Parts: sequence; structure tokens; C-alpha cells
Amino acid sequence: MSKLKFAMMSAVLLGSMAATACGGYAYYGYRVPPPPAAVEVGPMGYAPGPGYVWIGGFYDLRGGRWEWSRGYWGRPPHPRAVWVRPYWERHGNGYRFHRGYWR
Repeated sequence: MSKLKFAMMSAVLLGSMAATACGGYAYYGYRVPPPPAAVEVGPMGYAPGPGYVWIGGFYDLRGGRWEWSRGYWGRPPHPRAVWVRPYWERHGNGYRFHRGYWR
């Protein structure tokens, strides 16, 4: 992986972590059914430091296609914070996607 690609991915991850750490809770509605629940398989590596927790990956709908968003190591915004995984729920004639957040 090139250094530029790694830096861009890191910036995106840190930005998304900062947005979720602010307590924002959002959902998105789709008419496309969600993919089956996925189990992340493979090495996660070691935490980059004390206090980090693994935030699992999930399927995200991008441009009408399901794409896998990989898991990553993240740091809770405060010591008692718990990560709530993103999830899908049926809503009327479609589905709602609830982004993950720190609780």
C-alpha cells in the first residue's frame, strides 16, 4: 500500500471516528434489502496502543452496490464508552441503516 493511499485512508477513518465521537446518531433509508450479516474473518493484528478497541467492519451501500467497510482499531472518546455496531432494520417498504456510534 502506498504512503499516499495509507494517509488518505487514515484521514478518512480519523474523520469518521471524530464524527461519531461527537455523539452524532444518524440513519439512512434505502429500498434495497441489506446483505446477510457478515462475520469478519482474518487477522486483526495487535492494538496500536493501550485503550484501543476493535471496531468491526460492515457492509455499506455505495452507489447502489454493497461494499465492505473494513474494521479498524479505534480509541473510545471516554473511558466508559461502548461501541454500538452499525445495523440495519426494516422500516415500512424499505430498510434503515444506523451508523455505528460510541455510547
